[in-house]
Amino acid sequence: MRNVAAFLVAILASTAASAGPTLPPEAAVVATLDNHPTVSGAGERVAAARSAADMLSRGPYEFTVQGNYTSREVRMDRRYDEFDGTFSRSFRMPGKGALDRKSGQLGVEVAQNMMEDTRHHTALVLAEMWVDWLAAGEQLRNDDATVELLGQELRALERRRELRDAAQLEVDQARAAMDQAEGQATRSRADMERARAMLAANFPDLPIGEAPPAMGLPELPAQGLDALRDMVIARSHEIRAAEREAERLSVVAERSRKDRLADPTVGLRVFSEFEGRERGAGVQLSIPLGGGYRKAKAEEAASVASAANFDTVNVRRTIEATANADLVDARNRFGSWGRFAEAARTAAQAAERVGTGHKLGAIDLADLLLARRQDHEARRMEITARADAIRAILKLQIDSHTIWMGAEDEG
Repeated sequence: MRNVAAFLVAILASTAASAGPTLPPEAAVVATLDNHPTVSGAGERVAAARSAADMLSRGPYEFTVQGNYTSREVRMDRRYDEFDGTFSRSFRMPGKGALDRKSGQLGVEVAQNMMEDTRHHTALVLAEMWVDWLAAGEQLRNDDATVELLGQELRALERRRELRDAAQLEVDQARAAMDQAEGQATRSRADMERARAMLAANFPDLPIGEAPPAMGLPELPAQGLDALRDMVIARSHEIRAAEREAERLSVVAERSRKDRLADPTVGLRVFSEFEGRERGAGVQLSIPLGGGYRKAKAEEAASVASAANFDTVNVRRTIEATANADLVDARNRFGSWGRFAEAARTAAQAAERVGTGHKLGAIDLADLLLARRQDHEARRMEITARADAIRAILKLQIDSHTIWMGAEDEG
């Protein structure tokens, strides 16, 4: 029969089985993110932005054909068929076309950065759900090991009771401890199955097994936490999108200012009257006279552009705050996990010593069960702290675009 120390060594060995956290294969994650509905939808918005840019480049003006037919009756004479037709088109004033093309291109850049930012936030959701699944599996393995340990001790006590070497009270205490451990294990299994269901439903393209692998250990990135913090700001697609949007709205404001001078419409008119006795052709020119409406529209566009500049400042501050929080969280969570890991090792050693003392008859059952409970809870807290450290470091890596990168990031 395996002893207590063997179970404790097995738990600690499974914890340290892999260097670094267990993550899904990079290629599988990239493909899953690229095919996610939110990212695909954002990609369609990029296509829509390209179409909008093409429309702005071409302009809204098209050739217009207009014709009239009239049957006119002259008194004391006869009826005459007459017609006239106009072929016209509006033209952008100089400088407007270039602004429209620039505005369209900036709109495409905004949509592209928003797509990458959507992909980034989707990656954060995937990471959170993945670690939830791993942590739940780790807790279940810990609980199952405790149930097996307590079950062995319960069976040993029942055998001793049959030999009149143990009291019924001790058996009842051991059974209550095992029942409690089984209840905790059942709860952990429910948490694990729920975490897997959430992960599988939100990311069906990601290949996952029925049971999660070992969670692994937190690992500080080779670049260093401070360098990743700087990358969060430098590589932020949200900042780029805000900057391009502010630039685009400035171009739109300039375009609105130029639009106070309206675009002309030029046309060719032909006519035939009195059954063709009178025929002619001419040129038409029309220019709307801008008034208060165009002036107000230009002022509105200028204010919107100014507001966008303030929005950009706010977005940058938000991303800087996120980067600073990522750095502090990763550093502190990693340090906290170290302390909890040390506490778990100490509790395991104490439980082993108490178990040895109980076998020798120097320590009673109540003290043994207390040591088992403290050991179990110390390992549960270590697992929670380990998961928190992995989450914090993984978030910093995703925010800095150093893992799970898409084609846009690699370019």
